[in-house]
Amino acid sequence: MAKSPLLVSIVLVAIYALIPVQTATGGELIARIVDADTGKTLAGRVYVENLSAKENTPKWYFVRPATPTATAIAYKEQWVKMAQSVERHTTVSADSFQVSLPPGNYRITIVRGKEYIPATFDLQLGNEDISRLFRIKRFVDLASLNWFSGETHVHRRISELPNVQLAEDLNVTFPVTYWTINSSKSPDLHPSPLRREGPSPFGDRQDAGKTMIQIDDTHVMFPRNTEYEIFGIGEKRHVLGAVFLLNHQTVFSETMPPVAEIARKAHAEGALLDLDKHNWPWSMMLVPIAKIDLFELANNSMWRTNFGFKSPGSVFPRQWGIQRQPDGLTELGWIQSGLQNYYSLLNCGFKLTPTAGTASGVHPVPLGFGRVYVYLAKGFNADQWFRGLQQGRSFVTTGPILLARVNGSYPGETIRSPADEKSQVVVKGKVVYHEKVDRVELVGTGFVQRLEVSWKQLESGAWEGSFDYQHDLTRSSFVAVRAFQFDDSGRVRFAHTAPWHVQIGDERIRPFKWEVGFFIAQMEKQIARNHEVLGSAALGEFKEALRIYRKIQERAIEQ
Repeated sequence: MAKSPLLVSIVLVAIYALIPVQTATGGELIARIVDADTGKTLAGRVYVENLSAKENTPKWYFVRPATPTATAIAYKEQWVKMAQSVERHTTVSADSFQVSLPPGNYRITIVRGKEYIPATFDLQLGNEDISRLFRIKRFVDLASLNWFSGETHVHRRISELPNVQLAEDLNVTFPVTYWTINSSKSPDLHPSPLRREGPSPFGDRQDAGKTMIQIDDTHVMFPRNTEYEIFGIGEKRHVLGAVFLLNHQTVFSETMPPVAEIARKAHAEGALLDLDKHNWPWSMMLVPIAKIDLFELANNSMWRTNFGFKSPGSVFPRQWGIQRQPDGLTELGWIQSGLQNYYSLLNCGFKLTPTAGTASGVHPVPLGFGRVYVYLAKGFNADQWFRGLQQGRSFVTTGPILLARVNGSYPGETIRSPADEKSQVVVKGKVVYHEKVDRVELVGTGFVQRLEVSWKQLESGAWEGSFDYQHDLTRSSFVAVRAFQFDDSGRVRFAHTAPWHVQIGDERIRPFKWEVGFFIAQMEKQIARNHEVLGSAALGEFKEALRIYRKIQERAIEQ
């Protein structure tokens, strides 16, 4: 009697089930980040890239805590459908972490703030667990020099920040806790439709009422900050732009626009107003009307991943020399547009101080990728850091560390000279980075001077460049130092000091006519654009800004 095919199949399955099968399940990577010199375990940012990834298999992996006291926060952001603008990392506390990985080749990248050299480690993983110490090298210790970092445009949850700030060694943050995107809606704690879903920024805590939250002795957050980011006027889609109120004392229920009364109230509470980006439709109105304090030289369009904002949003003056390609702005062009706009405002007499913000939380960029360092002569103090930011004792960076003095003074100072005499400025300092910086320049009203740099390689492998330059000024001006680093793919990292203000006699700083003409043309354009949309009070603020720029033009000079 022939055996049934079904019976044969059942028997074979039973036999095979008794045979041990070796499967390529992979293993566990257990690791710590340590300082290469001291052996101290560090918090940091971890990228795990699968170099063997095939179609429909994960390219990026996220680590998890390896001990009960450790923390690890995964960050997964992509700008629309730009395949190269993807940020995939985990910030880990100063403890062990682990990740389960299938067999293959992996690249582990470790980053910690701006003062350690980013390090990559390639490893091959089979079916066994492995342990690793990832050693990274510090090349500068800014806290020992009394420089402390922060950023002013943060969309990370307050519950995340203790982990992320320590991993990024970012001393001060201003998380956006109140937000509105419509002129008829008061700012509140709930995420707007543009924000990723998630819990309340305060979790179960009532930190909205606090003026400061201390993470440790040198890491804090100021949790009461409001963003007005106006994309709609009532029911009509109509973009004006964004502005931040930083560290105010009461909850703002006022709607915007108009802006002047809200700005006055915020300033009366000791808050600072941060411009966000320079190319929003209302930005150049805000400067004179809201009396803006801070200008984001490093803004949320500057990423670790590929540059994504090629549309300028405005027609910039030809004198700015903005770099472009056929498909729009280059990354350098975008940076140039911000710097040149800033210089033109300084030339008009607006004493804005530079800051940095990433919008980490909604953009594909790590917290603190762009940051501002503030000098504090007596060591870290949160309130003094806030005042130092306002006064411009600072420099902004997306990479290089730029430390400079003019006539022995830190940035933000006013250097006075008698009338009818030249003002001699002596610029001394250094730039430190894990690569040689390509260009260091002194910039001021109407001039750019490339500086000679004397280089030496440090024991860490990083490069330190020193400069010492004397420059004579015949009229009142601002001066600042900037540095640029270009990699082989055209990416740009830069640093920029806050300005020193050189005052000769009683002479006011005087812009060029074409600079003020650019601002006047913007106001005229916005008055026409907003005429049928804004109410009389809001439209009146654009008209008042136009009057102010026209008044400034009366003292402008030809180039």
